[in-house]
Amino acid sequence: MKPIKKLLGERIREIRKSKGFTQEQLAEMIGVEPRHISRVEGGYNSPSIERLAKIAEVLEVPINEFFNFMHLDTPAKRLKDIDDIIKGVSEEYQQIIYKIVHTFEK
Repeated sequence: MKPIKKLLGERIREIRKSKGFTQEQLAEMIGVEPRHISRVEGGYNSPSIERLAKIAEVLEVPINEFFNFMHLDTPAKRLKDIDDIIKGVSEEYQQIIYKIVHTFEK
């Protein structure tokens, strides 16, 4: 599973886009620099509870909606993440890793 900061950031991005806001617009509405929104959505920074509440208010969603991210961590996405991690590893080791991963998915 991805780190919670990454999942939270992806969920904020998903909701922001669904509401038709750019990062710049959201940043202006909550009183931060656009790069702050970029870093939160990228999973590099975590917003404070106060800032998260302000984002929820601006996007008109309950704060708990930001933690509804199970759909963001699907088996297909996990396999893509694994692919990205094991690039450059021998094909033999890749096959072993895939067998191990598939064992946990059952």
